[in-house]
Amino acid sequence: MSAARDVTSRLRQTVWNGSVPLEIRLHKGDCRTYDTSDPYLIQFPRLSYLGLLIHKLHGFFESSLIFPEVSPADAWLEYEGVPLRWHYPLGLLYDLYSGAEPAYPEDASGKQEQQTGNDEPKPLPWRLTVHFSDYPMDQLVKLDTEGKHLHDLYIHSVKEADYLRTGTGKTVMFLSKEDSTQLWESVKQHNFSLFNSINQKLLNPQGANLRHLPVRLYLPHAASPDATPAVKAEQISNPRDADTADKPKKEEKGIPPGSLRVVQSLITPSLTSRQPQTIGTALNQIIPTLFPSRRSPLLAQAVLHGAVLPLGANVEELIRATSYLDGWLHIAVVMMA
Repeated sequence: MSAARDVTSRLRQTVWNGSVPLEIRLHKGDCRTYDTSDPYLIQFPRLSYLGLLIHKLHGFFESSLIFPEVSPADAWLEYEGVPLRWHYPLGLLYDLYSGAEPAYPEDASGKQEQQTGNDEPKPLPWRLTVHFSDYPMDQLVKLDTEGKHLHDLYIHSVKEADYLRTGTGKTVMFLSKEDSTQLWESVKQHNFSLFNSINQKLLNPQGANLRHLPVRLYLPHAASPDATPAVKAEQISNPRDADTADKPKKEEKGIPPGSLRVVQSLITPSLTSRQPQTIGTALNQIIPTLFPSRRSPLLAQAVLHGAVLPLGANVEELIRATSYLDGWLHIAVVMMA
């Protein structure tokens, strides 16, 4: 048991240390020298949120702005025309949109690696564009300079994960004010020691059994299967709707760039046979049209933190070792060629 805890601890620390180099340029429409401003370069944690950068980006590009009176809250980021959602962690955004080839398990065959049809490695750093005008209000929640909106988006997601795990959400609601403050500070500072002490309270609540596992699947819109009654699925165009998949949505005239379907279902820690729930059994339950096999990826692959997940991986163990800062496994579904 101690060996298993040691592996979990090492994996958690490795995930925590993951980062993506970013090159952020000011959009030419906001630049008084058209497109000649210097880029903002940063090595940013995969687990963190781009919204934490708005003050630094405003300060860096302020002297180049056509309208210097704009505030940090006017900033928004895009990649190749796709506005990047503030409530998605950087690692998920990168896995969804960068087109970078994910890492494979060591025992994956060369044939498997070729099945994605993406032989061209995407160059790093990841090149993003920051805007300070024409905010896409229909696609993004606008942040505020005090960081309250980003905090609320994060805490809402933490509460949802806690509700799924325990069925009540009381673990988060009963955190002391000091613990709640420490949790958000740990996210802002990307401080593992501050975060881990609170996260362990959330993952191991006293007197509560683990009921369900917080897992969300993100599919390119064109690859999305029809939703079944047991599955919640939606086209996401506004982060405010990200967790209201069961609400009816109006028919849209067109699909915006980067449109996704976010799918989730109730996933128990073990099967009726008392065997542990694996990524393969969970995906086969939720989207069987894309994962007809529980053991082998045939049509699509599940990508987490830039790596293809083995379908035999234990979901509960992944939650404890590799979940994002809000307690969720945010898994990108990548189609195979």
